[in-house]
Amino acid sequence: QLQLVESGGGLVQPGGSLRLSCAASGFTLDNYAVGWFRQAPGKEREGVSCIRSSGGSTNYADSVKGRFFISRDNAKNTVYLQMNSLKPEDTAVYYCAAMRYFCRTDSRLWEYWGQGTQVTVSS
Repeated sequence: QLQLVESGGGLVQPGGSLRLSCAASGFTLDNYAVGWFRQAPGKEREGVSCIRSSGGSTNYADSVKGRFFISRDNAKNTVYLQMNSLKPEDTAVYYCAAMRYFCRTDSRLWEYWGQGTQVTVSS
C-alpha cells in the first residue's frame, strides 16, 4: 500500500515557524521527486516547493522564496518543509506529492498525494 502522510501543521503567530514532514510508506522516496502544494479557501492549489530525487535541485514559489526551505532524508524516507517568517497569507492546507525523478509544474501530473495538513497563521 503506497501512501504519503503529512504532519507538523498547526496554529502559529505571524513571524513564527513550523516544520512539515512528508513520510512515505509502502515505497521508498529515493527515486522520486517530492513537491509541496497548498490550497487556501476559495483559491486554486498552488505549488510551493519541490526537490528532485537526487536532492541536488530545489524550486520555490516566489511568494515563499527566502522563507521556506525543502530538504530530504532518504534514510528516514521523509521530506521536510521548514517554514519561517510565516505570514497570514500562508494559511492553507499543505499537501505533499511524489513523482519519479523530476519536479513537475502541473500538479495534475503528480502520481501520489498525501491527505494534507492544516497550517493557520494568525495573531
